[in-house]
Amino acid sequence: MTGDEEHQAMPQCFAQLSDPHLSSLKGVRGRDLFSKRGLGYLSWRRKRRFEHRTEVLEALQRDLELSELDQLLVTGDLTHIGLPQEFEQARQWLQELGNPGQIALVPGNHDACVAAPWSETFALWQDYMASDNDHNTAGETVNFPSLRVREGIAFIGLSSACPKPPLMATGTIDSEQLNRLPALLQRTADAGLFRVVYLHHCPVAGKEKWRKRLTNAPEIQALLEEYGAEMVLHGHGHRAHYNELQTRHGSLPIIAVPSASALGLHGADIAHYNRYQIERTGGGWQASIDSRRYRPEVGEFCEGTNRTLRINRSH
Repeated sequence: MTGDEEHQAMPQCFAQLSDPHLSSLKGVRGRDLFSKRGLGYLSWRRKRRFEHRTEVLEALQRDLELSELDQLLVTGDLTHIGLPQEFEQARQWLQELGNPGQIALVPGNHDACVAAPWSETFALWQDYMASDNDHNTAGETVNFPSLRVREGIAFIGLSSACPKPPLMATGTIDSEQLNRLPALLQRTADAGLFRVVYLHHCPVAGKEKWRKRLTNAPEIQALLEEYGAEMVLHGHGHRAHYNELQTRHGSLPIIAVPSASALGLHGADIAHYNRYQIERTGGGWQASIDSRRYRPEVGEFCEGTNRTLRINRSH
């Protein structure tokens, strides 16, 4: 890593999508549902299979193929109830999108619906969750926070996915991640990198319903306020949101995207994802955000809203 400004001489581009819920539960065996998964299956039968559609994901893939991205971030909930067969479906989908070096993934609460053998579930996504130069594949090897550096941008992934009681969609950042995050934020700041922190749950306390919150959001928020970042991206709520957190280093944009596969039938936003272009300026960076929105009438993702941010820093 280097702080040379020439690393940002040309705008760098990346995208974020979230909550594709791409898997199908057709043919699931009854014995797989004697747990919290049973409730999730009923939700899929009653509502989610009509809301999250393969034709939307196919349109998403066509639209992504038109973009030249330095990195694609996927912020969790690829599955409905975290069954091994769903992890395999998601692995195949990820391979269709691109190779592991192009796609960085953090899991969501649906992916960790219940405790399950690593080898049958998250091991299938190992390469997409790994940091740069992490080629160890023996056992549970992914250590979050993950770090990937692409042309002057540091992508820092946090996992909030862990099993929770029935009817709870909360997440928690474990103590190991909390302990490692400050040094990682400081090191990437010292290198003059544009730091993008991405996770599934919203890290700002009080922004989500109690049963859907990040349980230790105050601790994460305090670390961000102290050590800073340039952008935080998340999903989970199936709605687009923009918030700002005031840190000791300046204003920090916190941006949420809705589900990448949703038709918006039950009050949530219709599917869209965001593309970002980052360019260094004299006092920090300029971030251009292009929201790509699904239009059912044409069956494609099209231009939505656009926003330009000035992110001032005194590195």
